Amino acid sequence: MKRIYDWDARSVLRNYTAADLKALKGQRKLTQTTANSVEEAAAARDAGIDLIMGNAQNTKAVREGAPDMFFTAALGLPDYPTETDVLRAAFAAMKDGADSIYTARGPHIVEMLAREDIPVMCHLGLVPRKSTWKGGLRAIGKTAEEALELWAAFRRMEDAGAFAVEAEVICADVMAEISKRTSLVTSSLGSGDGADIIYLFQTDICGETPDRPRHARAFGDLHSLNKLVAAQRLEALSRFREAVQVGEYPTHQEKTTAGGSNFKEFLQGMTTSRDSTG
Repeated sequence: MKRIYDWDARSVLRNYTAADLKALKGQRKLTQTTANSVEEAAAARDAGIDLIMGNAQNTKAVREGAPDMFFTAALGLPDYPTETDVLRAAFAAMKDGADSIYTARGPHIVEMLAREDIPVMCHLGLVPRKSTWKGGLRAIGKTAEEALELWAAFRRMEDAGAFAVEAEVICADVMAEISKRTSLVTSSLGSGDGADIIYLFQTDICGETPDRPRHARAFGDLHSLNKLVAAQRLEALSRFREAVQVGEYPTHQEKTTAGGSNFKEFLQGMTTSRDSTG
């Protein structure tokens, strides 16, 4: 663990720093997943995952669950349209304990954040929200021309000051060669095993949905468990309603009564009160 001061001047521990990640490039494969709640962050930490990333607005919750993990706060593409919006959100996330900021915006936004000494993770390859420019959701770099365009985009992000990149659904052989040559710490989301970090959404890892992209593998089956939970919830609520309707709930064991002389005194008092006001 490394001791650092975060952006709110708190002395804290971190499993990695931005400098560590740059020094480890090409030396050791790291793992990364998403975390957007106390529970998800704590699970990632307890499982020994190296790095986590989640929505910037969830930074405080993530920090509660994983106080010492390197956390990248993601600024949602449509949520912060102006440069002022982006900068304000980035500073707020860093103040709440984020270690770096993710953005799917262009080099001009990366450069603006990097000028403030914020460690910036950019996004290259398939950016799903911009997939209309790619003709849909598909792997990037299948042709030499497209792979060279991608390499040029990596260099532009280097020049803009990014320190890391989420590299999504890039052809694995292309990704491996780019990762060797770029100074960016590369995080592969569906881009093979040639990057510095292997990244997968926690929902996919845990099998929370029946449908997953081709690159994702489920290592658990929370979807089936959640279906069982939903079925149990419905059954319990239905049985409660039926029990009330037929008079089976509440029973004697589930009620408390005053009883005895206290109850008689109460009834007498009610009668006396009614007579006196009648």
